Amino acid sequence: MAECEQSDPPKSPFGRKFESTFFGGDWVIAVVMSSNFMPRPSNKNDLLSAAEATYDQLLELLSAFSRDQRSGEFSFPHRDRCIRDVLAHLHEWHVLFLNWYSEGMNGRIPPMPATGYTWKDTPELNAALRDKHQRTSLKHIRSSLQETHIQLLQLINTHTNTELFEKRRYSWTGSTSLGSYLTSATSAHYNWAVKLLRRYKRLSE
Repeated sequence: MAECEQSDPPKSPFGRKFESTFFGGDWVIAVVMSSNFMPRPSNKNDLLSAAEATYDQLLELLSAFSRDQRSGEFSFPHRDRCIRDVLAHLHEWHVLFLNWYSEGMNGRIPPMPATGYTWKDTPELNAALRDKHQRTSLKHIRSSLQETHIQLLQLINTHTNTELFEKRRYSWTGSTSLGSYLTSATSAHYNWAVKLLRRYKRLSE
């Protein structure tokens, strides 16, 4: 049985602020509140360090949850309703990015954010990604997240600073850089998750 039961989803936290931030040229799809932004890496070493440090923070926080907290639901309104949902969200956006990367680097135009969705449909996409994992165990989604996290670190290591941070170097990244996409898929996204899960831990103790 999955770690939290399905119920009616709350209203998505994403709105016009999110859209204007993205279309300004910076991919911040998973960061709910602009005040949560971390300083964005500007070189390969910082990109890797930030991804590893924030992921370690996430793992440390996960290890601090009690058994009841791991299986419990959030007591506050949010699109994601439990720890499993948050980790599934991180993992699924890893998968989306890896698909964009594969398509884009092979000279194709990747469907962004996903086939059948536009960026304005992001709330609906996020709800669909959440619902996809309602029967997934927390143990399984943690393993899946670990796998895609490692894939992103390996991908970063295959590129030079110039390839990562030169804007418009790749047509599929539009006006921004590959490194900006990777920052949003890793450290910025992990930071969002840590803040959300810290709130849950504080309110559930």
